[in-house]
Amino acid sequence: MVDSDLAFFALLARKGSLSETALELGLTTSGVSKRLAKLENRLGVRLLNRTTRRVSLTSEGEAYREHGQAILASIADLEQMLRKAGERPQGLLRINSTFGFGREYIAPIVSEFARLHPEISAQLVLTDAPINLVEAGYDIAIRFGSPPNSRLIGRRLLRNRRYLCAAPSYIERHGQPHRLRDLADHECIVLRQDNQTYDVWRLQRNQATESIKVQGRLSSNDGEIALRWVLEGHGIMLRSEWDIRRHIEAGRLSIVLPRYAQIDADIYGVYPERDNVSAKIRAFMTFVSDRLRSLGGSDSDLLEA
Repeated sequence: MVDSDLAFFALLARKGSLSETALELGLTTSGVSKRLAKLENRLGVRLLNRTTRRVSLTSEGEAYREHGQAILASIADLEQMLRKAGERPQGLLRINSTFGFGREYIAPIVSEFARLHPEISAQLVLTDAPINLVEAGYDIAIRFGSPPNSRLIGRRLLRNRRYLCAAPSYIERHGQPHRLRDLADHECIVLRQDNQTYDVWRLQRNQATESIKVQGRLSSNDGEIALRWVLEGHGIMLRSEWDIRRHIEAGRLSIVLPRYAQIDADIYGVYPERDNVSAKIRAFMTFVSDRLRSLGGSDSDLLEA
């Protein structure tokens, strides 16, 4: 390794003797001489002038020692910084979340976390399309559903289900559906992402999964816009309970077919490290888990609230 060669030569230059260097390293004098010769051959220059008792630096050796010491000092500083990163939250923390949940919940949490940890620089990037956490260089992603593969670590932050909902004004005009297949005769508002239309809704009832293909005149790639249309009485939507809870409690929305729900929509904090998780990740995961409920989230079922 380059740094071990630098450290070896720095010691040799400081000792000024092959034998004293050998004693320090637990090697023979010939072993030190062979290692020096190997280093000089690799660099293609002579680093030391040798005598029977002492050694002296050539001009190239002096340059190698001087710049090498600066490199070794930088490596030592880097290692110290990394050790501190494992002890207390510091450095850049890159977080990914979805647009709606990120704006309403994660952004306020990041704000408070940054205020409490002045050595943290936080970067929050919102996307609705799935991302490769490792390739994109994120420390943490806030996702709906469990981690997609075993290389990612997931911690459930909040229980979440998706329910069918509609405004009371829509139900008054079009009636209440009584069976899942009744949705085919209703105006349904669907989301579009990555040129895909999510118009097949798969819901669970009594541990069984049923599917229905829906249609409607309105669709959007923005969940907040779609929810606004639902509130305005344009149709039925499948939406996360964290997003509709306040509207249900205020009477602005009603649950449609309450025996049906998507149950695999819990909110997870996901990160790619298994061992030696940095302090900034550990601290944020704990913080976001604690704060979600205080910012209005709930771990109880919407129908039980």
